Amino acid sequence: MFSGEEKLDMGKNTMRFLCASLSLTMICWLAEGTLSKTDAKKGATKKLEEKKLHSDKNVQDRGLVVVDPKAKDIILEHKSYCSKKTKERHFSGDVLGYITPWNNHGYDIAKIFGNKFTLISPVWLQVKRRGKERFQFTGLHDADQGWMKDVRKTSKTIKIVPRILFDGWTYQDFESVFGSEDEIEELSRNMVLLAKNENFDGFVVEVWSQLGNQKQTELIHLLTHLSEALHEAQLKLILVIPPAVAAGTNQPGMFTKKEFDQLASVIDSFSLMTYDYSAPHRPGPNSPLPWVRACVEVLDPDSKWRNKILLGLNFYGMDYSALGASGEPILGSRYIETLKEHKPKILWDEQIAEHYFEYKKNKGGKHAVFYPTLKSIQLRLELAKELGTGISIWELGQGLDYFYDLL
Repeated sequence: MFSGEEKLDMGKNTMRFLCASLSLTMICWLAEGTLSKTDAKKGATKKLEEKKLHSDKNVQDRGLVVVDPKAKDIILEHKSYCSKKTKERHFSGDVLGYITPWNNHGYDIAKIFGNKFTLISPVWLQVKRRGKERFQFTGLHDADQGWMKDVRKTSKTIKIVPRILFDGWTYQDFESVFGSEDEIEELSRNMVLLAKNENFDGFVVEVWSQLGNQKQTELIHLLTHLSEALHEAQLKLILVIPPAVAAGTNQPGMFTKKEFDQLASVIDSFSLMTYDYSAPHRPGPNSPLPWVRACVEVLDPDSKWRNKILLGLNFYGMDYSALGASGEPILGSRYIETLKEHKPKILWDEQIAEHYFEYKKNKGGKHAVFYPTLKSIQLRLELAKELGTGISIWELGQGLDYFYDLL
């Protein structure tokens, strides 16, 4: 057995090795020339088919969870989930799925696979401060009571916990609320009333990153009070937290073990953002597996509260261009279209446990796409089981339908 400090050191050593290796990988990619002419012309060949019908077997039984998938197989199978086992769960921990109004396929996913989730968080709400002890909630026009009823029919135990942003708050707004118990109490009371009136089961609160590393003690006090008020009303509070190891470094992130220890007993779950590891100026993987492990182990080295950590999975990818250090998110539908057009060879990086492929746009230079696959998701689910965490998925409308066979 290792002590907490030894585990912390192991996590840091892992990150040093990972950072060095990833830097070398991406330097090699950027330094390579353009793709061959034959690669660029692959799009001219026959159109690839997609299955329209669902399957009687899940993706595991169909032999699709592999390190060497073919583009044609992903195109053929991605809509074909196992219709007989939509209620079966393979992952026993908590599963939080985010849904965004601008990506409405997620609403259907929540109804089809509702039994595989314990928490559903529609990205609906904002709270604005309008003066002393005056708070306004916006976004309720997106709240769909009929859909919520349908989701609850699929699972009797599922909790609907909309995400709420502290929208438009100035530093002075935070200072005013932090400095007044009356303001904290009024905000808490209003959030409880909102949940009761709208039939919510609690909230996912995204606020930590807004203040950077400032006012942490005061923010912890606010969250503790809010949690107590919600719990008194049998409502849940989930907190979104940034990664415990800053992406691309071995440095601590904005939310560390110190803050986790202070909040772990009062917050129901922590939605850990273990994605967005890379960026256009530093292209590469979305969520390297060693980094994901380090983020959890640094946060809770003694495994005291692991079941409250929801390890973040991205169901979107990134499409990077070698020209001008640019990049943009790529969702499932465009990923499939890109596979159809370019028919690339899909490559596997064993160290980061992600697939990627390269293609060339006409006069647009070389691109690299990192997007989740059945294999990369399966390995992250296995890691979550090993570490004893739950998972959180951003977000349900962005993935491929057959991904949900794995949950």
